Amino acid sequence: MKNTILVAALLLMFTACKQEQKESSTVETAVAEKVKPSKVYPADVAAIFNAHGGLETWKKMNSMSFEIVKEDGNEKQTIDLKSRNDLIETPSHTIGFDGTKSWLLEKEAGTYKGNARFYHNLMFYFYAMPFVLADDGINFEKADPITFEEKIYPGIKVSYNAHIGDSPNDNYFLYYDEATKQMQWLGYTVTFGKDDTSTNVKYIRYSDWGDHGGLILPNSMTWHKVEEGAIKEAVSTRTFANINVSKETVDAKIFEVPEGAVVPEQ
Repeated sequence: MKNTILVAALLLMFTACKQEQKESSTVETAVAEKVKPSKVYPADVAAIFNAHGGLETWKKMNSMSFEIVKEDGNEKQTIDLKSRNDLIETPSHTIGFDGTKSWLLEKEAGTYKGNARFYHNLMFYFYAMPFVLADDGINFEKADPITFEEKIYPGIKVSYNAHIGDSPNDNYFLYYDEATKQMQWLGYTVTFGKDDTSTNVKYIRYSDWGDHGGLILPNSMTWHKVEEGAIKEAVSTRTFANINVSKETVDAKIFEVPEGAVVPEQ
């Protein structure tokens, strides 16, 4: 009788233990599925992100707006940082992107001479450096350093997987201050509408940074002349005003194609 009781007790303990192990395993699996590992970036790239406020701060933000200062009236850009829908408002026209197509609305037909599809996210991409380089489908490798005014800047080449964006053949070259790890230059090629890569590299200098919502973003950026691959004197500067980066979301309706807008060939 004692042996029977002992066996029954052992069986009960064994069953309870197995059930506990099963429940524990289920919880661990659920946690593992919920908490996915973060993307691992090269050490120099990660250091640059950190020098500009960190990716965690960037990922908490849902919207961005800024104005490009212009003599004939500022150009205001508003971006949904998660969907990357955008809106560009100027005194003469408005450009938008609704997630599928870009559109153009002019106050006076025929006054806008640019390409709305090409331009709608161009300045945002330059402005949101280096954080846009955390997007999916991007590859990093070492680039030869550049020298300007006797100072050497280490470089990182950025390329894209096929079918990423409208210009996957574009290359970017990020150069940074070795001591502070802050970004100082951006080299870039333009291949929009072309099937081939380009060796014609243009350069933007980033030397005017400000703290905006915990992120170190440019107050201005300067394009430089290039001769035989060497960076020369400054050519033009874009200055930014009313910069705002927020955890607040933007009303998606502002990106919708309005009545009377033209939708360029996508």
